[in-house]
Amino acid sequence: MPFPDAHNHLQDPQLASRLDTLAAQAPAAGVERVVVNGTSEHDWPRVAELARRWPHWVIPAFGLHPWHSGTQSAHWLETLRTYLEAFPCAPVGEIGLDHSTHRKANAPMQEEALAAQLVLARELARPVVLHCVKASGALETALRGHPLPRGFLMHGYSGSAEQMKVFASLGGWFSCSGQIFDERQAARRAVFQAVPLERLLVETDAPNMAWPEECRADTPTGDNTLNLPRIYAAVAHLREMPADLFSQKIAENFARFFQTEAGR
Repeated sequence: MPFPDAHNHLQDPQLASRLDTLAAQAPAAGVERVVVNGTSEHDWPRVAELARRWPHWVIPAFGLHPWHSGTQSAHWLETLRTYLEAFPCAPVGEIGLDHSTHRKANAPMQEEALAAQLVLARELARPVVLHCVKASGALETALRGHPLPRGFLMHGYSGSAEQMKVFASLGGWFSCSGQIFDERQAARRAVFQAVPLERLLVETDAPNMAWPEECRADTPTGDNTLNLPRIYAAVAHLREMPADLFSQKIAENFARFFQTEAGR
């Protein structure tokens, strides 16, 4: 049964010593495809390296994360284009806006970088993977100004059900991780019960997502990708669907959004 991971950061140095083992174990666990998201010029080469090393496992994505807005070089956009052109199936991501208290000071730089990347995604006909924290209104404005024919994924979506419907109308997809099963996340679970099934994906955001104990299981910290079967089963239960039917549907969604072969 396939369990694709719609969003992670396997290029993170925390995983370097275990990545070979993880890559060997993942397919046996059903984790046959993973989307590894770059966040800055500094980690794009590592993402590209993983995609070249495991081309049938890793789907690379390249983007300037809002946390790194203001630190990029003068030629970052040209460099980003080079990586995207080298990998014709790569989404633009992880990009977006973060207006949390300690990051809002550089909101104008975030918005400028986001707009440039949305233009590039439209030009290259790529889907987009978005980060959004306390910036739903600004992100909605940006998306309305830069329509995306290939759509966009709100990874780890944490907004309201009402805003989810707005984003869905603009071409949005939504992914959840095991974090929603933390006892404090009842509101997010309710939102993911309401996400249209045809726009739903499942992710880990490995290795930095905070996991509830039941999703951590026996895997070492950071190896969250190996928890995907448990996460899929939990989300299937939340959606009141048989686990095998749910997993197959999400695999089909994954193939449609990322334009890969279903189950591969």
